[in-house]
Amino acid sequence: MRDSGVSIAAREWVSVLTERSEIRMGSFHYDVGFSADFEDRLLAHLQIVIGAKLRRGEGFYFSWRDDGRVGDGRTTIWIHPAVSLRYKYYGGRMPRINPAWIRDLSISANSTSGLQLVPEPPAPLPSEGAKDSQD
Repeated sequence: MRDSGVSIAAREWVSVLTERSEIRMGSFHYDVGFSADFEDRLLAHLQIVIGAKLRRGEGFYFSWRDDGRVGDGRTTIWIHPAVSLRYKYYGGRMPRINPAWIRDLSISANSTSGLQLVPEPPAPLPSEGAKDSQD
């Protein structure tokens, strides 16, 4: 069976993360007795996207590729407003949020396959010397 493009992209994104030094792993706790570890930066972006969907009362799937230490498979859970979630961060500071990544994760979350991990795109550059158009 062939992997979907999203799974391959997510695997490549995880490879990039493992090459970084000082990766801070937080955890995502779902319902009673289930948790998964994600890098703090990813976890912060997931919290924003998942929170937006739940505020609208929307249930959806959330899928990711498992680490090789737990079988190198894939996990999918159903996220619903009635189920409790908890985000536990390793670090004390909130990571910088990339609006382009929020957009890409949100697009994924609104698809029929649900929220899937996608690589972080480059952050948009702040506009340099933006002038007021009213003269």
